[in-house]
Amino acid sequence: MPDPVLQCLGLGKQFSDGSREIRVLRNVELTLGAGESLAIIGASGSGKSTLLNLLGGLDAPSEGRVLVAGRDVAAMGERERCLWRNQRLGFVYQFHHLLPEFTAAENVAMPLVIGGRPRRDALHSAAEMLGRVGLDHRLTHRPGALSGGERQRVAIARALVTSPDCVLMDEPTGNLDPAASQQVLSLIDALGRQSAAFIVVTHDPGIAARMDRTLELRDAGLHPLARP
Repeated sequence: MPDPVLQCLGLGKQFSDGSREIRVLRNVELTLGAGESLAIIGASGSGKSTLLNLLGGLDAPSEGRVLVAGRDVAAMGERERCLWRNQRLGFVYQFHHLLPEFTAAENVAMPLVIGGRPRRDALHSAAEMLGRVGLDHRLTHRPGALSGGERQRVAIARALVTSPDCVLMDEPTGNLDPAASQQVLSLIDALGRQSAAFIVVTHDPGIAARMDRTLELRDAGLHPLARP
C-alpha cells in the first residue's frame, strides 16, 4: 500500500475560556490516500473548520500529530512549514480570498511565485490551469469583473496549480447560487481526482454524496457515516 498523503493520529484540540478548558477535538484518527475524496459533515460549531485548520498546518494541535506526505507538520519550523504547505496542500474556502488588485492569472500564479518559480513560468502555468477550468478567456480580468462562480473556479485553479497531494475545501459552494454551485461541483469531479486527494467540509448532503466516503464530526470525534 502506498503511503497516505494525509494522516492524523490521536489529534486533539482544546481552547481556554477564562478558567474553563473547551475540548473541541479528541483523539481524532484519519487516513487519506492518493486520489481519495472525503466529506466531513457536522453541526455548526462542531469543530469542522478547526479540524481543517489543523490538517492544513494553519493551527497547532493540543495533542497528537498531523502528517502531510509523511512529515509531521507541527514539528517543522515556521518557514519550513509554510514551504511544505505551499508545495503539498491546496486550499479553497467558502469565500474565494482572491487578491482584488491582481488579475485571475496573477492570483493563480501566486503560490508558484511564493514557492520560488520565475514569474513568467508561473503565469504560463496559471494560464494553463485557468484553461482547464474553462477560464482561458478571463486571464486578465480582476476578481471584481468575475461572477461568483468564476471567482470560485479561479480559487480552485489556484489550489491545484502547484499539483498538491491534497486539497482542503471549506464549504466551497456555500456562497454560490445553485447554478454556480453545480458548475463548481462538476469541476471538482472532472479535475480534482486526476491530481489530488480532496477533503471537503460541507453541510450539504448532495456534496457529501459525491465524495468517496463521509465522516461526521460530533462529540469531538470523527464517526463513519453509512451511505444509503
